[in-house]
Amino acid sequence: MKVLHDIDELPHGLRFVLAIGTFDGVHRGHGRLIETLTRAANELEAVPVVLTFDPHPAAILRANPPPLLCDLDERLELLDELGVEVTVVQAFDAHFADQPAQTFLARLATDRQLRGLVLTAESAFGRDRSAGLPAIRNLAGEFGYRVIEVPRLASTGSVVSSTRLREVLANGRLSDVERLLGRRYSVVGLVIKGDQRGRTLGYPTANLRFERPMALPKDGVYAVHVSWGGHGGTARQHRLGVASLGVRPTFEDGGARTLEVYVFDFDGDLYGQRVRVEFVRRLRGEKRFASAHALVKQMDRDARRARVVLEQS
Repeated sequence: MKVLHDIDELPHGLRFVLAIGTFDGVHRGHGRLIETLTRAANELEAVPVVLTFDPHPAAILRANPPPLLCDLDERLELLDELGVEVTVVQAFDAHFADQPAQTFLARLATDRQLRGLVLTAESAFGRDRSAGLPAIRNLAGEFGYRVIEVPRLASTGSVVSSTRLREVLANGRLSDVERLLGRRYSVVGLVIKGDQRGRTLGYPTANLRFERPMALPKDGVYAVHVSWGGHGGTARQHRLGVASLGVRPTFEDGGARTLEVYVFDFDGDLYGQRVRVEFVRRLRGEKRFASAHALVKQMDRDARRARVVLEQS
């Protein structure tokens, strides 16, 4: 998949069909949209193109933007897997948001063949999202594109959406998250040095830092799959593990929320690595222990249980 960084970088003369969206999480609803995009592009003998944004538009337009369901690298990887040939990662700022819809469409269509726009009933763009689906249809004659509407995907009575995903994730309902996503939920973070308390307890952990606020499940202890590497000619490493998410109440009072992972059967150095943590099952909630000794006993039980869960999953 080719990645461009501005809509003006789209080649002159390009014959293309376009889907526009943030695609946060690249869930099953997004999958349906991309499937429609690639099918329409094939029918119209055009290139399937996705326009996505970085940062998330809500980070510019809202005082309290939602946490992300995946970072940009993972979003691009997932779009590539779905068959997108070109993705434009458009820098989103106040100036871009302030464009009238006609100006935006002219930038896309001038010296190119915009053959189709793949949209949902809720799609809108232009200043203050002023151009909804009816207005976009009205402009089709001027710019020569076909509007292809995709019904939103529903699952067990609710629409599959990034908002819905954040809700069920925050409640720790991993099976519902997997159903909405079409895969297990995972996050990618950079391993940094922590207080190294885990080493003194016999459980050295990798502490993850995120470049931007990420959506995380309910605090607690989880059986997880862990992976890293796979670039620069190195093989991607895969391990099983157990993760703790929360504020470490046994040692801290109101500390920062932290995701730390104990990787089974591994004694190497992960500092500076980008590590993916895939949540398989929530084992228990977070709790305060009377002593470090009591905590270690529980960690022993957590590790044993996690191994059993992961071997069966």
